[in-house]
Amino acid sequence: MSTEFASAGLTAGQFKAIVKKLGGHDMAFRFLHDEPSVPEPTSSWREEDGVIYFSVISNGTSGEGWIIRLESKGFRVGNYAKQVLRSPDFKPTNGVTTEVAVLKGMLFKGNARITEKIRAEADKRKLTKPNAELACLIREKFTDKEIEVMGLWYIVAMHEPINDSDGDPSLLGASRNDGGRWLGACSGRSDRGWDRGGGFAFAVSQSRFSKLMLLGLIILLTLAL
Repeated sequence: MSTEFASAGLTAGQFKAIVKKLGGHDMAFRFLHDEPSVPEPTSSWREEDGVIYFSVISNGTSGEGWIIRLESKGFRVGNYAKQVLRSPDFKPTNGVTTEVAVLKGMLFKGNARITEKIRAEADKRKLTKPNAELACLIREKFTDKEIEVMGLWYIVAMHEPINDSDGDPSLLGASRNDGGRWLGACSGRSDRGWDRGGGFAFAVSQSRFSKLMLLGLIILLTLAL
């Protein structure tokens, strides 16, 4: 079989699906190094060195639509979160896949666990600001038990802050607590401090996404030889 035939007609999404099927970066590399087996992924997320990775696909739901959708499923949407969702600055997308990296609070020392420094660390890792809808997609994707297994109390989407009705910049986030499964809003100010139990969600940049697709191509070519 020629390598040209093996890769003909395959899309970037299919390359990405191959990497995902193999269990992500690490498992794909293990496969290339001829390890005896490739275990099936055991969850919809993985953790590497204090960073949680997963992907979501947007569905075009409007801000008002998210309020209805989440509440109909038993989630609780905070009043300030509703204000952000109803803002004209909340702009949903449809059919867009976002590769997500969540930086765990444990990566930062107490005095460094503020928004400004968390964003600076994300920049160093070539992570970018996600769409605000990411918080809704995360809330719908994961149960409170899964967030607990991640070692987190909440996951904040580090999108461009959106002003609430008081004019204060806010960030949307998914949280678990005794009061139920929440989508809430919190301060988006650069000096806002966070606790160790938080997770901070960013989008993986296109350059890193391209590396994933390249890895998928390498795998296909290896199989074809």
